[in-house]
Amino acid sequence: MHLHFDCFSGISGDMTLGALVDVGLSPRALRQGLKALPVSGYRLKVSKVHRGAIHATKVDVVISRFTEKRRSWTQIRRLLSTSRLPPQVKKQALAVFERLATAEGKVHGQDPANVSFHEVGAIDALVDIVGGLLGCHELGVKTFSASAVNVGSGTIDATHGVLPVPGPAVAEMAKGYPIYSQGPAMELTTPTGMALLTTLTQNVDRLPLVVPGSVGYGAGTADPPDWPNVLRVFLADTVLTPSFTSSLTPSSLTPAPLPEGEGYKADQVILLETNIDDMNPQLYDAVMERLFEHGALDVCMTPTIMKRNRPGIILTVLAHPEQAGRLTQLLFHETTTLGVRSQLISRTTLPRSMQTIRLPQGRVRVKTVRVGKAVKHRPEFQDCQAIAKKTGMPIQEIMERVMQVIRAKNRV
Repeated sequence: MHLHFDCFSGISGDMTLGALVDVGLSPRALRQGLKALPVSGYRLKVSKVHRGAIHATKVDVVISRFTEKRRSWTQIRRLLSTSRLPPQVKKQALAVFERLATAEGKVHGQDPANVSFHEVGAIDALVDIVGGLLGCHELGVKTFSASAVNVGSGTIDATHGVLPVPGPAVAEMAKGYPIYSQGPAMELTTPTGMALLTTLTQNVDRLPLVVPGSVGYGAGTADPPDWPNVLRVFLADTVLTPSFTSSLTPSSLTPAPLPEGEGYKADQVILLETNIDDMNPQLYDAVMERLFEHGALDVCMTPTIMKRNRPGIILTVLAHPEQAGRLTQLLFHETTTLGVRSQLISRTTLPRSMQTIRLPQGRVRVKTVRVGKAVKHRPEFQDCQAIAKKTGMPIQEIMERVMQVIRAKNRV
């Protein structure tokens, strides 16, 4: 499933929860899922409200008891890590809170580990963030996108005094994301909402080509006159590629069947792509290494000629959809790019397996690929290179010895 956030009136944690319930999330399933979080002293209140001319769902986190103590990011990280949340939800929640703590720490001149939340704020943020992620998990959402974000305008009264809108933490997390100001002079986007959005989303500033199955509206707390203060979400089975634009018939949305009996595997991945012509080429290797460390399936750089006949590269990244938000953010931070193109694409892969071949000089991993009845073996180059450096033998000789062992095993 794909979820698109339409942030024409900003985004907050409670708006996200409301929109997910409105689009089909069971409040009972949400409450049950939140029991995996070791937090008490609150209850969820779900109600139907009007915001302007729109009928929406409002979800409130009602705090029933609390003390004046504060919870640091370190404490919250420990709480999330020891929770019984689904692994993917736990991983996402840690990433959202880390983004939030990093932003708060930077704007207040603190180490993120020491950033603290008053208990009411901590419970509220925990339930909003974890609840939103659990909701997406329950709905089967795998990919996300978002419109440009309306942050509001004016000023807000905060613990640290009067602050401009967007608040400093929201402004910090908005780096690399399109934002604008429209409507009533008030805060429309909260730090919790921005942390959720910037952690999850891959496509920004456009509604991708989708066939929505349902649409939901989550109400914000404020109800300004003549303004629908809601977050709208579109829930769709998948994102379609632009080639489907001219003929959106049911048959055209079904991919061609794969050849039978070959063991092919079909799945979908996100393709991220950007053009770069003003970056020190010495940095490319480090960027590629970091992309792989953060979950990229493949990275390639293609030489090209850009405007004004300047030489440049097209940096292309393939990744599982859930990794695309993090990789997009990494591209903005680690390269000079000002924009990243993204699309969900289909791919077909061959079945493969790994085995380890033991030579007197060391071990070499070998990838085995099957194409019908044919079998191909590919020794891992890095393993062969390590043995070559250690022994002084030519790499080609090591690879040939590996193949000899494989052929001998296959004859047995």
